[in-house]
Amino acid sequence: MNRILVVEDEPSLRSDLVEYLAMRGFAVEGVGTARELRAAFDSAPPAIVILDIGLPDGSGFDLANEIRAKSDCGIIILTALGEADDRIRGFESGADIYLVKHSSLREIEATVQSLMRRLQDPQSRAVDRQPDQWLLNRSTWNLVAPNRSEIKLTATELAFINALLEKAGQPCSREELAQLLARPQTSWDNRHLDAVVNRLRRKIKDYAQIEAPIKMIYGRGYAFSAPARIEA
Repeated sequence: MNRILVVEDEPSLRSDLVEYLAMRGFAVEGVGTARELRAAFDSAPPAIVILDIGLPDGSGFDLANEIRAKSDCGIIILTALGEADDRIRGFESGADIYLVKHSSLREIEATVQSLMRRLQDPQSRAVDRQPDQWLLNRSTWNLVAPNRSEIKLTATELAFINALLEKAGQPCSREELAQLLARPQTSWDNRHLDAVVNRLRRKIKDYAQIEAPIKMIYGRGYAFSAPARIEA
């Protein structure tokens, strides 16, 4: 079953999402209110709900809680609210993924495809439940923290985190990282690499409200010091 329920009160955006995802092979239904969501859900439970927060007759956060209490379906919050506190509240309400509305249709589709794979893979779902594990989603360029906060990565940040995770906790040398980022390993590029790490640590702290498990090991490079896995 790959049915998707789009819950969005803005008609043009709802229509765009429904038409695009249908064109990409999904069975999609669009509704605009909390009441319609409940009716559609009771009629035919979906695999994934794409949920707006600001509905005319209810809060999307409350609806996510309500859905999660009765279903293991995937929940993607799609909203204009992009502050860290909003993201955290979304994950605490039971959302699997939190996207802001400037996300492209292609990015939304990639997110849906990735979540659908996770939902259909029992082993993946079991791994997802490990409370202290980080997840790097290479298709959506997202790093997902253990508290389910999502950090959108730049191309450089994605390459850096991917390199660390492929080392499975072992250090990745500055030379390897410089080569990976297509830069000669000079003193200037050492400073550049440190700047990338510092920005990434701040971003993770801002979005996930926890410290980044990126450790500098003197004379050996950088390592990711927490359990993690990569999802293509």
